[in-house]
Amino acid sequence: MKCPVITFENKTVGEIELDEAVFGVTPRKDILARMVNWQLAKRRAGTHKAKGISDVSGTTKKPYRQKGTGRARQGSLRSPQFRGGGVVFGPVVRSHAHELPKKVRKLALRCALSAKQRDGKLIVVDSVAADSPKTAALAERLEKLGFNSVLIVAGPEVDENFRRAASNLVGVDVLPQAGANVYDILRRDTLVLSRDAVQHLEARLK
Repeated sequence: MKCPVITFENKTVGEIELDEAVFGVTPRKDILARMVNWQLAKRRAGTHKAKGISDVSGTTKKPYRQKGTGRARQGSLRSPQFRGGGVVFGPVVRSHAHELPKKVRKLALRCALSAKQRDGKLIVVDSVAADSPKTAALAERLEKLGFNSVLIVAGPEVDENFRRAASNLVGVDVLPQAGANVYDILRRDTLVLSRDAVQHLEARLK
């Protein structure tokens, strides 16, 4: 399929052929959901912690004798049934990451790219660069293009002027081509790819 190539001044400078195997697959919501859950699970810190009975500071002495008091037997004041005692099966420090096959991850990225292409939310630009790191100038260009929520995927490296100009813009994310991922593609309304990014993604996902 063919897609027009524009500049950030909204001028058409040519066309590019998009690979059907990467940008033309049928999007699957189940695969996209699995991929997003996998990404978010890897980001979780997992530093939540509740004190168990062995973590609670206090005496290890038996509160009172086993028999003859008429009360229930007790072995420790640090037990969960006492105020200030430990927590049973509370959260512990752990990793929330789980496995996801590489072929599923590749399919999810193809689905995300294809979904944007199908909805008309995929834009290809000639290059991602700026003459100066002025946020106001870039904001004006994006506003003329109608980009309010956009992910911009540049080439191997993000132009420093462009990165600095976009860093203060709300709803604008900029990534190098190697950083393209499903979660960031789906969380923004429009996806903007450079020519280099298109070639990289096609080579990466074929």
